[in-house]
Amino acid sequence: MPSLPTSPAVSNLPAANRPANSPPRWRATRVAGCLRAESVQRPDGSWLLRSTEPLSPFPARLTDALAHYAQVRPNQVFVSRRAPGSAPAAERPWQSITYAQMLERVRRVGQALALRMADGEISLERPIAILSGNDLQHLTLALAACWVGVPFAPISPAYSTVAQDPTRLKQIFASLTPGMVFASAWGPYARAIEATLPTDAELVLTDPSGITLGRNRARTMTRFSTLLESAPGAAVELAHEKVGPETVAKFLFTSGSTRLPKGVVTTHRMWCANLQQIRQCFAFLADEPPVLVDWLPWNHVFGGSHNVGIALYNGGTLHIDDGRPTPAGMAETITNLREISPTVYFNVPKGFEELAAAMDRDEALRRSLFAKVRAFMFAGAGLSQAVWDHLDRLGEATLGERIPIFTGLGMTETSPSCTFALGTDVRAGDIGLPVPGVDVKVAPVEGKLEIRFRGPNVMSEYWRAIEETSAAFDNEGFYRTGDAVRFRDEGEGGGLPDPTKGLVFDGRIAEDFKLATGTFVSVGPMRTKAILNGHPMVQDVVVAGINRDEVGLLVFPRMDDVRALAGADRQEPPDLTLSHPKVRAFFRQWLQALWGAGTGSSNRPARALLMSDPPSMDRGELTDKGSINQRAVLLHRAAAVDRLFADPPDAAVICVGGPQ
Repeated sequence: MPSLPTSPAVSNLPAANRPANSPPRWRATRVAGCLRAESVQRPDGSWLLRSTEPLSPFPARLTDALAHYAQVRPNQVFVSRRAPGSAPAAERPWQSITYAQMLERVRRVGQALALRMADGEISLERPIAILSGNDLQHLTLALAACWVGVPFAPISPAYSTVAQDPTRLKQIFASLTPGMVFASAWGPYARAIEATLPTDAELVLTDPSGITLGRNRARTMTRFSTLLESAPGAAVELAHEKVGPETVAKFLFTSGSTRLPKGVVTTHRMWCANLQQIRQCFAFLADEPPVLVDWLPWNHVFGGSHNVGIALYNGGTLHIDDGRPTPAGMAETITNLREISPTVYFNVPKGFEELAAAMDRDEALRRSLFAKVRAFMFAGAGLSQAVWDHLDRLGEATLGERIPIFTGLGMTETSPSCTFALGTDVRAGDIGLPVPGVDVKVAPVEGKLEIRFRGPNVMSEYWRAIEETSAAFDNEGFYRTGDAVRFRDEGEGGGLPDPTKGLVFDGRIAEDFKLATGTFVSVGPMRTKAILNGHPMVQDVVVAGINRDEVGLLVFPRMDDVRALAGADRQEPPDLTLSHPKVRAFFRQWLQALWGAGTGSSNRPARALLMSDPPSMDRGELTDKGSINQRAVLLHRAAAVDRLFADPPDAAVICVGGPQ
């Protein structure tokens, strides 16, 4: 594996050597890669940015890392997961696989796959679809597929187990034409498998208990254990030799927050390049094998490419966390984090919010989580300043120092990371500077600045989608993200901005709209501010007002917190709870504060309507990762939008300056 040069550290003097009232102390965390950049402004008004640190060499294949660590650290645990079952997490032992054991498993399953490839049963045109979530069999199958060069496609389990309509899964299968479909068990996935399994696809199950197959009875069903029984032979070795940088490793389907899911082609080159870019930025990953405790789903690029890849590429250990950032799911996460101290911890903002609250009353959790961690990183949404400050206070109370909190910008199409905001001065909204090897273009589009990427980690195509691929790139080959940014240093007194000071996220260009006055409304910043200022009562908002005189908000409340405020139980109808005087008073004050912080009609929401019906995945209002689809909500809830803007106002609508 390539080595890294030394780099400056984010370091501090010991507490004993610091005077009273000194600046905050920070956990020593070595970072590099994207701390400095060079920039050029072009005549067309666009800017080009690039890291001053070059990209170091990286392996040709992701599985080269597995082979390397199986040789140099054969007995180190690569991945572990608690035994499945209904017992509390603490009563279920960890099941672990070392690097040497994983390589043996991969070669065995790879032999079974290679034989099927030789027979034409699976191939680039007929890849492997994985329906179920994070587990040891899923990871073994995925790495075996990478080893022999057949793509795999991890698909959101929610499409099989949550969505009532199989249309989205059928669309994905129509695009993929899989030759093999894997699921952990028949029971939870039976309905989806019966409705969507192609007639010529092999079904592989870890647990086939209760299988009936119904109309699909004639199809082939194989136990995963049967794949593991294969003895490695000439087939797996021959297939492995043919795998190279341009071999497709996997297809990742976009969540469809603005359109139907598209299959992003991820090659070994893309994946390995990005893991090297991450290592050069998170330089501390090369100082000691990283330890991760992680729940983030592998059908998303953050969990499946970024986090799994970090563990494998750097010879670390990944402990699969079956918890979730929900009141019910946090119990398992907390149990796991009490036992295992990660060296770097990744989560979504909601997860950090739940953890911060839990650590207030759980000293064992606090001490374990802070014991070895070098950095926290969040993605997927903005982290509220209240939660950010809460984590800082907990670190100081526990260790006398703060843990750096990092973020950045990445996406499925870029494997994912293209920019990082590192160091101790990161603020909400920052996305930082380019990683080594990525060219960033900041181009004027519709009155905003769109960020675009070009580099070895950026995809070349959407699978079987020629028109979408063509539209995704500009005439210089930069991937058009649709994300708007602004410069952290925007220049003073009419002077030029300084892009090398970093970039700040400024919303999605496609979500913006005009009021009847012709004034543009920037949806992203308003939505972020509304959610953060509404903590903990606001789950999400949709910004409305196209061709209206003012901006309004459709508000999806966090009902558990709203019920607590109202003193209501779960049996009370949501509409009744939302009409409680205390609830109305909270949201009226919240709306008034948003109005007061604005400067004009384009950034001052004037009215809000609380939605008792949560966003629907089947209607496309909610993606599988929980992101709101602004367009779908506005389309399917046109009646609610009309109600929001009715004149005189509907009694349920909360208006600035109106009655409670």
